[in-house]
Amino acid sequence: MEIGFIGLGNMGLPMAKNLLSAGHRLIVFNRTKEKAAGFQDASVQIAESPGEVASMAKIVLTMLADDNALRSVVYERGLNQAPPFLETLPQGGVHVSMSTVSVSLAKELAAVHALRGQAFVSAPVFGRPDAAATKKLGVVVAGEGTLIETLRPVFEALGHTTFVVGQEPYLANLFKIGGNFLIMGAIEALSEAFALVKKNGGDPEAFLKVVNAALFHSPLYENYGGMVLHERFEPSGFRLELGLKDVKLALEASEGARVPLPLGGLVKDRFLMALAFGLGQKDWSALGLMPLIEAGIKKP
Repeated sequence: MEIGFIGLGNMGLPMAKNLLSAGHRLIVFNRTKEKAAGFQDASVQIAESPGEVASMAKIVLTMLADDNALRSVVYERGLNQAPPFLETLPQGGVHVSMSTVSVSLAKELAAVHALRGQAFVSAPVFGRPDAAATKKLGVVVAGEGTLIETLRPVFEALGHTTFVVGQEPYLANLFKIGGNFLIMGAIEALSEAFALVKKNGGDPEAFLKVVNAALFHSPLYENYGGMVLHERFEPSGFRLELGLKDVKLALEASEGARVPLPLGGLVKDRFLMALAFGLGQKDWSALGLMPLIEAGIKKP
């Protein structure tokens, strides 16, 4: 397939390389041109704007940091007033958003694309940059069924499993936000338990081995627990400042649906505390230092 790819950050770059390895031809754009220039392959064309990508590829994937970045790509004119993405994507063209963005933006984009005879699919992913590099992402997809089947080779080039969760694109974003909320909760619960064990003279690392064998047997607990215990916060697979963005997405969705999320309020405050300590560029697992600091085990 000929595929447009916009956003070559920590996640987007290895994903684009895997598409290339799978035999797809790429038209790429990145705001920082140096990252796009790293492709030295005849199957890659570097575009000057998101609108140019959309004019050249019927299928365009976006992998961007947040709502503002995605809105900018879709609606704003490029350099020299180049037409925006929304105007240049042809009728029948497909925008596949793989970003972690709000439920409300997913609904908005589905509507505006439909008005122009374009298709919109949400396909956010679970996994960190190392998983992206080794094709071990979990791709959560929602959109029109036959279209998803057409796109399945794209998703299979990126991850180990494709989860189809509904016809309405926003459902995939809802699942991704809910999943990230669970990760935040796990980091918080682990760290509070570590503080409890350590302050009472126990070994938190031994504790993690016990509970992960006897209770959870979870790679999430094992991996994030180890990152907190050994303070492996660099290089950052997912910046802590983006974690604050994600808990805000969960709280926005909960408010819209009138669903209380008491843990969400607590975790949001933890992120703000971590940002106040200057940890915004660290991996979001640094969130786990906050209960240890409050317990007097760690210094800010």
